[in-house]
Amino acid sequence: MMMAAQASTVKRRRGLLGRLARNRSGVAMIEFAFAMPIVLTAGLMGAETAFLVVTHMQVSQLAMQVADNASRVGDDTMLSARKVYERDIAETLIGAEKLGEGISIFEQGRVIISSLQRNAQGGQWIAWQRCRGAKVYNSAYGREGDGKTGTGFPGMGEPGRQVTAAPGTAVMFVEVAYDYRSLTPVNIFEGKTLTYTAAFNVRDNRDLTGGPDGNGLYTGGPVARCNVYSAARPT
Repeated sequence: MMMAAQASTVKRRRGLLGRLARNRSGVAMIEFAFAMPIVLTAGLMGAETAFLVVTHMQVSQLAMQVADNASRVGDDTMLSARKVYERDIAETLIGAEKLGEGISIFEQGRVIISSLQRNAQGGQWIAWQRCRGAKVYNSAYGREGDGKTGTGFPGMGEPGRQVTAAPGTAVMFVEVAYDYRSLTPVNIFEGKTLTYTAAFNVRDNRDLTGGPDGNGLYTGGPVARCNVYSAARPT
């Protein structure tokens, strides 16, 4: 009797194990549970990479737009060369603020505008430089006053590819540095610094010798000083 009961129990267990072995109802769920982290990570990495590419484009375009705007500023008069005031440069940086508000350009980055001109000896000279942004970043190609005398300063830009100003004119050289912040939890690019430069020759006959320092930049309006690291508008 006992042996018959044990045999019956063994038979039921074998039957149960057989049914479980043939059951495929949970396979898809288990496979999905294993695959989901991989698929999700790949998707987030794709989104993060796309966002980085778009941010690169925005920073690059902002540098070009600021240089273009700076090349056009100044009072409009037919009687004398166009004069550029401090307020003109401050307003150009306000334009950068509007262009870059979607990426918090001044909270996470810095914009530097330099006026590259010729000095009295015909050499290259950074006549003035104005900055705005909370990021602690200084020009990679020179500071205001570099090249004021002599011909030793080569210009601004990568070595061997420097931008230079022609006699009687100036080049607005713009540098933008921006700290990228990740869009997704997959922060593989977090903290990456994006840097871009752009240069435009001034578009009109500009007064390059006026101003209190003889650098062509007149007083009048807020001064965007390069020793100030702040996202706030200069006062």
